[in-house]
Amino acid sequence: MKFKNCGAELFVPDREPVPEAIGRTTHMAIAAHQDDLEIMAYHGILQCFAKADQWFMGVVVGDGSGSARANLYAEYCDEAMRRVRRAEQKKAAYVGEYGALALLDYPSCQVKDSMNCDILEELSEIVAAARPEVIYTHNLADKHDTHVSVALRTIQALRRLPEALRPERIYGCEVWRGLDWMNDEDKVMFDVSSRPNLAAALIGVHDSQIGGGKRYDLATAGRRLANATYLEAHGVDEASAYIWGMNLKPLVDNPALDIDAYVQDYIRRFSLDVSERLMRLLKTE
Repeated sequence: MKFKNCGAELFVPDREPVPEAIGRTTHMAIAAHQDDLEIMAYHGILQCFAKADQWFMGVVVGDGSGSARANLYAEYCDEAMRRVRRAEQKKAAYVGEYGALALLDYPSCQVKDSMNCDILEELSEIVAAARPEVIYTHNLADKHDTHVSVALRTIQALRRLPEALRPERIYGCEVWRGLDWMNDEDKVMFDVSSRPNLAAALIGVHDSQIGGGKRYDLATAGRRLANATYLEAHGVDEASAYIWGMNLKPLVDNPALDIDAYVQDYIRRFSLDVSERLMRLLKTE
């Protein structure tokens, strides 16, 4: 594949020829930064791990150069962080047995530029070549601007494709804002209880983030456990780890749908649920 940026790269851990490596993809994640794949799309990685007929492909849009840093990495310049994070993402791809990994190498300012058509063209081309059944990306209520921008670029890119090339399922998942606030009937629930050792290893290779001052390893495992534990108040836990997702498929299939209104509907239903419970319980006093 020919990418727009000279620093972009396609990495195939098992060295399968590129057309075959991309063509076998069943699950794809499109993320903003290195380590986002392992946090938000672990369900897809888990579904494909050690499978001969299912393969995970990761796409990282940003170059990772602007990340926070401390301790060993405190004096690293942006270019040094970019190189380290790229190497860490490749390690995760090897550990997780990814079918392929595309590193598109855009700085955050370009990712957030709504007029940048290069990203849309590249994402459309990658998806058309891979034809995944499932795509995971960031949720539209995330509080990180670059994450939301990647989710928007993903939706816009998929809208460009003919219906036959669009994935069957598209989900926005948790990183910089959890989706616990969504009503249970609105959540897409991903049980990621199995292979906690793999989950830990995938996040653990990102030492520049963990050792650099952000305990994503503990926070991610804690969120997944909390999602499982606090799901049901009147029953025992049926899983030890959940990731919540937001269904983005309607936004792709119907380009006329307003993206902001779509998200506001989730918020409105949550607000109504809170109000209904308060009014019902106040009447019992």
